[in-house]
Amino acid sequence: MKAAVMFQRGEMPRYTEDFPEPIVNREDEILISVKAAAIKHLDRSRASGKHYSTKGDIHQAKAIGGDGVGFLADGTKVFALGVSGMIAEKAIIEIGKMIKLPEGIDDAAAAALPNAVAGSAMALRFRAAMKAGETVLINGATGFTGSVAVQIAKHYGAGKIIVTGRNEQRLQSLLALGADEIIPIKQDDESFLSQIQHLHNNKPIDIIIDYLWGHTAELILEALKGNGAFTHKTRFVSIGSVTGDTIQLSSEILRSVDLQLSGSGLGSWTKEEMQKLFKEIIPEMFQLAADNKLKAETETIQLKDIEKLWDLKVSDGKRIVVTI
Repeated sequence: MKAAVMFQRGEMPRYTEDFPEPIVNREDEILISVKAAAIKHLDRSRASGKHYSTKGDIHQAKAIGGDGVGFLADGTKVFALGVSGMIAEKAIIEIGKMIKLPEGIDDAAAAALPNAVAGSAMALRFRAAMKAGETVLINGATGFTGSVAVQIAKHYGAGKIIVTGRNEQRLQSLLALGADEIIPIKQDDESFLSQIQHLHNNKPIDIIIDYLWGHTAELILEALKGNGAFTHKTRFVSIGSVTGDTIQLSSEILRSVDLQLSGSGLGSWTKEEMQKLFKEIIPEMFQLAADNKLKAETETIQLKDIEKLWDLKVSDGKRIVVTI
């Protein structure tokens, strides 16, 4: 079968037309004909062996891609997590980890949305326990997941949404998706810090959803620092580390402010939360997308072009989807 295969860890995947078709060996698994699969930071990181979830794995040649959209034998179109790699003509999926797609949703959007939904809704609902009317700051909102997070926060009833990012044109476009305030990252530290402090003092920030970590996270946490008086509780949820995996955090910040610091990602979610993600959250977002109430911007490529397009840089707010 045709597939994008990682033969050597650390190299780019190769397009091949004669990779063995996966064989189903368990009763709770079935074969799917794949039609679309998104290329995400997670896929690149896992394929290279750099993601924490691949620690200890013994590398062998395998098709890449963790999830995608395709048809079951009876013609039902579903989104599913792959047991085998999903950027291939055929893949094995678990019966309990698939979602029937609603009428009207685009294949590329359906392939792109679930990872972004997991990277935003799970943090808002379970780590931050968001309530309607709360103020949410999204650090690094100009990427695909960040733009989805803006829309989901709005859908969940956020009273005010503040967004940060490097691309100022993209930041402006987020106002149409539900953002209320924009803060460019490409300014001096003092100005960035001052803007956050001003907004926080005017209407306290309840939730921070962070996709960047690194220096901007340090500045945001510094902006929350108290002076010995009672402070507003802020829930800071780390989801990504685009600008650095470590930060310096003063213990004075932890002692001077009512701060809840947590992370949201693979390994941090409970089984019950994962069940709700598949049974409730993603299906709801699929329906919103089918009804044109949730926008997912994608750029599609063909499977045969995977080698030259693996590291393709797309404009902020879009996700690459491989069509098969």
